[in-house]
Formats: sequence, structure tokens, C-alpha cells
Amino acid sequence: MKPARLSPNAWIILVAASLLLMFAFGFRASFGLFVQPMSEANDWGRDVIGLALAIQNLAWGVIAVLAGGLADRFGNTKVLVAGALLYALGLWLTAGVDSVWTLQMGAGFLVGAGIAGTGFGIVLPLMAKAVSEEDRQWVLGVGTAAGSMGQFLIVPLAQQFIDLFGWTGALNVMSLMALGMIILVMPLARLVKPQVTAPATPGAGAEASFATTMGLARGHLSYWLLTVGFFVCGFHLAFITVHFPGYLTDNGFDPDVAAWSIALIGLCNVVGAMVSGYISGRVSMKRVLMFIYIARGVVTVALLVLPLSLASVLTFSCLTGFLWLATVPPTTGLVATMFGTRYMATLYGVVFLGHQLGSFTGVWLGGWIYEHTGHYDAVWWTSVVLSLVAVALHWPIREYRVANLEPAAA
Repeated sequence: MKPARLSPNAWIILVAASLLLMFAFGFRASFGLFVQPMSEANDWGRDVIGLALAIQNLAWGVIAVLAGGLADRFGNTKVLVAGALLYALGLWLTAGVDSVWTLQMGAGFLVGAGIAGTGFGIVLPLMAKAVSEEDRQWVLGVGTAAGSMGQFLIVPLAQQFIDLFGWTGALNVMSLMALGMIILVMPLARLVKPQVTAPATPGAGAEASFATTMGLARGHLSYWLLTVGFFVCGFHLAFITVHFPGYLTDNGFDPDVAAWSIALIGLCNVVGAMVSGYISGRVSMKRVLMFIYIARGVVTVALLVLPLSLASVLTFSCLTGFLWLATVPPTTGLVATMFGTRYMATLYGVVFLGHQLGSFTGVWLGGWIYEHTGHYDAVWWTSVVLSLVAVALHWPIREYRVANLEPAAA
């Protein structure tokens, strides 16, 4: 499964980019642990913090489109540095927060902008450009798995920080760690060469312009079906990340169990993402996505109808982990198949905006329904229905390069 054709520079890019994703997604996955202590410290309902984290996901999605355009124009590494700075500032501002406005600005807007500048939309295209087309899906799987490994390693560490330093001290420590991500950008800045598109000449087979590519994307049905379908993925992931720890503590589980359940999801997704990346390079990518969504629905139904116990929680976490970010390699792969990799950061940013609109809805709806009903049942069942909707949306997708889009020049 491991390609042996990667150059030394490609391996350095792969390692540095993977470590960036580990930190970026590990910090983000830890926010569910702070919901209860922040609520108790400020006498807030879960809808207040839920709205702030929903803003985080929406800001992440909207700014990811802008960040993708800036990365395509000025290079990925400059966007990564800016993203790390915003991430650190957002975590620092959230530490000791005592006003709703500061919460929404720090944990909401700034952290969302930081993830947009250091997440999949910037790092995965960089990794895809560093390897051959033959190795692309494998590398995308590695990058996706790296984000999940960060979730596995950093979420329990964040819980230990909370136990040792309190929730305020924990966020300050995480802020310093986020600032340290800039060190990982340094080898990328040295090794990654910005792509400069030469003026197109008639009959030269030059790569399609940005305007031409975006115009074709706007009218491409499969591209928009992929975007709308990714809404469902965002709904699932954000709701579970933010509200599953509270769901478990409401049902009598220790906070450490909640932390390890999120970490276990990340660990199992290391395998899920790698397998998804490998399979997506060999079979229909839309069928991989359809299987993932229907499997998520089945796993969620099992959680709801079976007696809730430590065994059922761990089983749910493992199975959900195998399906967690397994959607990313086939989704990014479909974007690259349709349009190539030249403007992939921008094109994937638009698709990812659909994901983050789903994330906003899942986080906000979870907090709102909990405050009005005292439980999450309605949101769980909504996620099951959305799984079926996602399967229907992906069925008509065509896995071909867009007509009238000239192939990239060598």
C-alpha cells in the first residue's frame, strides 16, 4: 500500500504537512471538553457555547474559500503562517472568557479562521501537488489520517491540561502550541515552489485559466451534488465532536470516558482514512462515499436503540472513527478528477463550505434542541435521515474530467 516512488523532498513535505494537520485538528476536536467547564464558570447554557462553536465552523468554511484563493495566488505556506497566528490568537482570547462577544470572537471567528488557514483545504492540495497522480489518493489518505491521529493524541492531552491547570490554563497552553505550528511551515516554504501559470497560447495545451475553471465549476451538476452532500458530513462530525461528550456525561459517564471516546474516534479514523484513500484510488469514489454515509446511519441507529453502556459507547466510537474523515480522500479526489489540481485549493474550499454549513447546523441545532428539550434525541435521528439524503445525492455524480477543461501542461 505504500508507494516507494516519493522523492526526499516529497517525504519531507508529507511529514511536515501531516504534523500540521495533527495539531490543527487535535486542537479543534478538543473544544467539546470545554463546553461543560465554561458553561459552569459563566452560567451559560449549551446553546450559548454551541452558537460560538457553530460560528467557528461557519467562519472556517467561509474563510476556507478565501484562503484557498490566496493559496492558489500567493502560495500555501504564507496562508499556513497566517492561519497558525490566528489559531493561537483565538485560543488565547478564549482562555478565561467571561463575555459572549469575546467567546464568539475567540472560539468562534478567530479559531475558525485559524483552522481554515491550517486545515485540509490548504494542506491536502499542497500534498497532492508534491506527488504523482498515481500516488495522489494514497497521500490524501495519509494527510486525512494525520488529522485523526492529532485527535487521538491531543484530545486526552487537553483533558489532562484541564485537570492540571483548569480550563483557562489549558487553553493558554494550547495557544502556545498553535503558535509553534509555524516551525512546521518552514521546511514547506523552502521546498514548495509556487506554481506560476504562463500566459495561454493558442494550441499550446496550456492549463485552463482560473476564470474558465470557476465558470465550468459553477455549471457542473456533479460538483454541486458533491458540495451539498458534504453538508451531511459536516453535520455528523461537528455534532458528535461538540455534543457527544455532554451526551455521555448526561448519561452518567465520567468526563475522561467522554474524552477518550473522541480520541478513540480519531485513532480508528487513522485506519479508516488510510483505507479510504487506498480504495478511492482503485474503485468508484462516489460509491465509497455512499457506503460511508449509509454505514454512519446504521451505526447511529444502533447507538440509539441498544442499551447505552461502556461497551456500546466504545463500539460506537470505533465504528464512527472508521467512517469519520474517510469521506475526505474520495471527496478531494473527485474534485481533482473533475478539475485537476491547479486550482484545487479554491475548488475544494467551495465544497468544504458546504461541509461547514452542515457543521454550523449540527452544532447550533444540537445546543438549541438540548436547551429546549433536555436531550439530543431529535438531532440524532435527524443525522440518520441526512445519511439517506447523502446517499441519494451522490448517486448521480459523474466521475469524469469536466468537458472543455484543457489538461494541465506538463
